[in-house]
Amino acid sequence: MPRVGVIGTGLVGGSIAAGLTEAGWEVVGYDADPESSAIARERGLIGSIADSIGSLVSAQPEIIVVAAPPKATVEIVSGLVTDAIVMDVTGVKTPVVRAGEHLVNFVGTHPMAGREASGPRTASSALFKGASWVVIKGSHTSATDKVVELIQTLGANPVLMSAEAHDDAVAAVSHLPHLLAASLLGSTARIPEALDLAAGSFRDLTRVASSQPLPWVEILKSNRNAVLGAIEALREQLDTVEAAIESDDDALLTYLSESREVRRSLGAPVAAVRVALADEPGEIAKVGHALEASHVDVRDIQMRHAPHGGGGVLTLSVRPGEEEALRHALADVGLVTVP
Repeated sequence: MPRVGVIGTGLVGGSIAAGLTEAGWEVVGYDADPESSAIARERGLIGSIADSIGSLVSAQPEIIVVAAPPKATVEIVSGLVTDAIVMDVTGVKTPVVRAGEHLVNFVGTHPMAGREASGPRTASSALFKGASWVVIKGSHTSATDKVVELIQTLGANPVLMSAEAHDDAVAAVSHLPHLLAASLLGSTARIPEALDLAAGSFRDLTRVASSQPLPWVEILKSNRNAVLGAIEALREQLDTVEAAIESDDDALLTYLSESREVRRSLGAPVAAVRVALADEPGEIAKVGHALEASHVDVRDIQMRHAPHGGGGVLTLSVRPGEEEALRHALADVGLVTVP
């Protein structure tokens, strides 16, 4: 099986290593933080540890994955001297692709997957399953084919695009939402009682604000122009909304209806079933039995905890038409569904 070198064994690098290790690849890992690579080795994410980037390159991996923050990635890629395939996974592509121009087999990539937690302890081989994974179009056809093969091994779906198109797109769908989450929390702070009333929609909209802030400062500044363009586009949309609210016609209804249609186009329609869970052992097990008995197709699961413990409400999204079967199965195991 191929040998791969992973530089950076945190959440993303560790998850790549985990998936490839499970697939039978030989994985050599290196991290500037020795504790990170030691944890990755202890968890079985990597097979061996390199004590430097140079020794990792000397191990002659077929592919080198650089899984570091944007600035560190630019520095690492700029300093690499190798004929091996080199791929990165940063969320900003233009400066990294420029840094890799001297390499004969460099391929810029970006997996559209992650979570708020970080570090090798949170790494999972399942992190990328079903996710889109951008591959930057270039002249290295054979290298790109190998990288696509690696991505598919991890269960992700490769999407080819230019570095510029990628940076504009992620500014709109990833970077701006992070700033929006922070802005929503900031604007809500002016109303002392508001957070006590926060329910599913607010929690969903602000979830990404739980991420470590330091890496995001670097990401946002590295993609400065595209992010500022996305902010300006949002400002124009808010101006449109403000005018629609103040108007006497159906402008607001039209705006919200069009937005609804765009949102529905993002995925298959679902029906939500909400079930109240008590703060006691066995509640989730009951849900599992109900799902097994009803044979429904679960599309999403979300949990809203009570403010200070005491259970909460579990929302199960299923294929439309299957909600009644699930409600009956939940009732059979003693659980109560709520509107």
